[in-house]
Amino acid sequence: MEEEMEKDVKTILIVDDEQPIRDILMYNLKKEGYEVIEASDGVTAVNMALESKPDLILLDIMLPKLDGLSVCKRIKNSYNVPILMLTAKDSEIDKILGLELGADDYITKPFSVRELVARVKANLRKVEAVTDTRLAVDTSNDEKKKESKIVVGDLELDLDKFEVKVRGEVIDLTLREFEVLKFLASQPEQVVTRETLLEKVWGYEYFGDIRTVDVTVRRIREKIEKDTSMPKILITKRGVGYYIASK
Repeated sequence: MEEEMEKDVKTILIVDDEQPIRDILMYNLKKEGYEVIEASDGVTAVNMALESKPDLILLDIMLPKLDGLSVCKRIKNSYNVPILMLTAKDSEIDKILGLELGADDYITKPFSVRELVARVKANLRKVEAVTDTRLAVDTSNDEKKKESKIVVGDLELDLDKFEVKVRGEVIDLTLREFEVLKFLASQPEQVVTRETLLEKVWGYEYFGDIRTVDVTVRRIREKIEKDTSMPKILITKRGVGYYIASK
């Protein structure tokens, strides 16, 4: 029983060149029951991430040896792990670039520890929910097989394989992009607000900046649309939100 409990403990990698920030994050995350490892530079962070395979990474943008954006890209190219970027309050470009390189979330400095812990829990819950869905699928049942696919116009989502096809061509999406598309495609022609997407897909209440949603939608469009300036699948309802066109 003790071994099973140990397996359930999530490991978090903290990457920040400031020791006081690492210390306070380590203290609070350990208090929440997480296993915590740390790195103070980008090169060490990449090596530790690929070797230890943590369940989530808290990653600062400004790092010695290798910057946080490069670290994010290298890790995401190797395996899909939730990455929460730590960025300066006025560095909007860093947030956008981080999300475009595959980061799942970001939080601005100075941040409240309470909010950061909430973001950590939300991102881990999302991964657990996806894993539980995979384990719960009974592929021997033909009816369930039918239910495991969503087809809307040229768009086809295979919920078992976490695979997306557009006009028969397999599209490579991150887990977060897949979840956004799945949520919208499950209710075609239904306009969904950014706040709702943030709550239902990212898994936490709206904290302030909904740019996260916009950047993710833009990344999805670049992968599924023929012409991003005139999208035919993922449509914007100006001033309201997004929806999937059923044609």
